[in-house]
Amino acid sequence: MRILIADDHPAYRAGLALMLAAAPDLEVVAEAETGTAAVALATEARPDVVVMDLRMPELDGIEATRRLLAADPDLGIVVLTMFEDDDSVFAAMRAGARGYLLKGADQEELLRAIRAIAAGEAIFGPAVARRVIEHFAQGSASSRTAFPTLTDREREVLDLIARGKGNAAIAHELVLSLKTVRNHVSNIFGKLQVPDRAAAIIKARDAGYGTLPGA
Repeated sequence: MRILIADDHPAYRAGLALMLAAAPDLEVVAEAETGTAAVALATEARPDVVVMDLRMPELDGIEATRRLLAADPDLGIVVLTMFEDDDSVFAAMRAGARGYLLKGADQEELLRAIRAIAAGEAIFGPAVARRVIEHFAQGSASSRTAFPTLTDREREVLDLIARGKGNAAIAHELVLSLKTVRNHVSNIFGKLQVPDRAAAIIKARDAGYGTLPGA
């Protein structure tokens, strides 16, 4: 599993790289100290998962996440930050991050998150998960009536998009071909009148899609 680390603190980044590289199934293929560098390096290094800090010079982690997913919607991104305020959490989710952990997370928690995200899942630290569940529980009822032009299958696909899943993960979960999923995604973008995946995620989550199981 190929990992790119984006963090502007050299000592923390180096320590994180050593920790991740010690796992037999992980390989740190690139390190970036800015969001701009992360976007550029991802093109060359082709990571499976990006571990993304939020506050970085030149380009912050939110915008870097948007750009990375615009180029590769199947890329897994987990935010690893000191900030747990609602604005930071939901901005990261709207950008398409599939995970959000605090820098106090222990090694096993981080490794578990990276592996889950690489498998197409979404995962959040305990402190963040409660906020996420409460937020989407408030909007879950509206998701059933939002976007009346969508078919039932398109609603299923949109819900998975809103959870941060890429096309390959959606195809696997719904037992569809990748081409069929791409067609559904294209139709959804047209019906929602959005230009890209990031905009679709924002619109879907605002309507209550993407509710975590059990919310």
